[in-house]
Amino acid sequence: MADNIKKLGRILPAPENYLSAEMAHEITTKGLNEARRGFLLKSFLAASSALIGSTAIAETFKTGALSGDPNILSLPEHSTTLGKPVVTNAYGMPSKYETNLLRRESPGLTRVSAASVSFAPLQGLFGIITPSGLHFERHHQGWYDVDPSKHRFMINGLVKNPKVYTMDDLMRLPSVSRMHFIECGANTAMEWGNVAVPTVQYSHGMLSCSEFTGVPLSVLLEDCGYDKKNGKFLLAEGSDGSGMTRTIAIEQALDDVMVVWGMNGEMLRPENGYPLRLVVPGVQGVSWVKWLRRIEVGDKPYATKDEAIHYIDLMPDGMYRQYTSIQECKSVITSPSAGQILLDKGFYNITGLAWSGRGKIKRVDVSVDGGKNWRTARLESPILTKCLTRFNIDWVWDGSPTILQSRAIDETGYVQPKINQLREVRGTRSVYHNNAIQSWKVTESGELSNVQAY
Repeated sequence: MADNIKKLGRILPAPENYLSAEMAHEITTKGLNEARRGFLLKSFLAASSALIGSTAIAETFKTGALSGDPNILSLPEHSTTLGKPVVTNAYGMPSKYETNLLRRESPGLTRVSAASVSFAPLQGLFGIITPSGLHFERHHQGWYDVDPSKHRFMINGLVKNPKVYTMDDLMRLPSVSRMHFIECGANTAMEWGNVAVPTVQYSHGMLSCSEFTGVPLSVLLEDCGYDKKNGKFLLAEGSDGSGMTRTIAIEQALDDVMVVWGMNGEMLRPENGYPLRLVVPGVQGVSWVKWLRRIEVGDKPYATKDEAIHYIDLMPDGMYRQYTSIQECKSVITSPSAGQILLDKGFYNITGLAWSGRGKIKRVDVSVDGGKNWRTARLESPILTKCLTRFNIDWVWDGSPTILQSRAIDETGYVQPKINQLREVRGTRSVYHNNAIQSWKVTESGELSNVQAY
């Protein structure tokens, strides 16, 4: 290890917003071809030049250091003057130098932005918790800032005592806090047919992980006296205009489903369902109903519009799979990743995220030669069930073109598949639940791009 880090490689981050709206629309609707890659490269290099700035800084990248660097020899203003007082910002904000790290929409995904997606910038995040301000968004009719004093939550159906709860009623109950990932069922959807998007933010960014605080749904069901003999399924209903409703099996509801008001130590953000949402660990995000207003206990699945004609899997024989909610074991390298540039040969830390809707991550293997050979990565703590797990592994790049991949294995023994293995079972016309191994191509010049290799 000591020998490896004698020469540390350096990464030029993917400059944000280097895609025009027109090009982003073409990518999302048609995919990348060689002509578009040429356009992307020119746009990337132009943005990179602006990002690097002066010739002196560019020279620093080439030579490794500048003799007599004034940033070392001269004390900066912040070392010689009095800083800003406490509560300058009553609600803390990121540094002005970190303003490029934002969740972003990919134009062309939906007809209106109120029913669209914003992607979390996975390439710039550390650890496993997604800051609330960078948590991905998926709405079916836009988000709302609901008055908590007027919000009501009802449990009815096959229960002895139907009840209506206010937010005060719920928040007086004993609460629990747990960390879980949430992933949209359509995450990585555009990659089913071929390479479609340029960076990990757009390929895997419908993924976040937070600490959620609320009351277990099992406590509320017991409080209402649910029918333990005939109650087999629940209907979860949101209060937004889309009429979002989802079926949940009673076994899961009694296991780890939560009715939550808190996220990352504070109240939910409006775009994440404030003041109340459902948390269904390990299950696709559409079942985590936001602005939760009602739970109905029933004796059979409800076959609502969003599970009868949406969020279903088109199989090769033309049949549709329904109620396929579990997010299977998956991983992705977040750095180095597509859109970034390796500026030197030498040592790099490959890092990424792994997750499984069936439990804990047991192992992550990484290949730096397109899947010919695999090495086991380090799993960083905490390693929790149905939660993101951070992995790291050392890599010394010799300047040769190559392909980086990661492969996760969960505690059930499930191994993340290659894209061709997944297509053999699921075909190429599906939209949801693409958990294939992701490949990042590294060229001799150090540029990384999205490829499919198996």
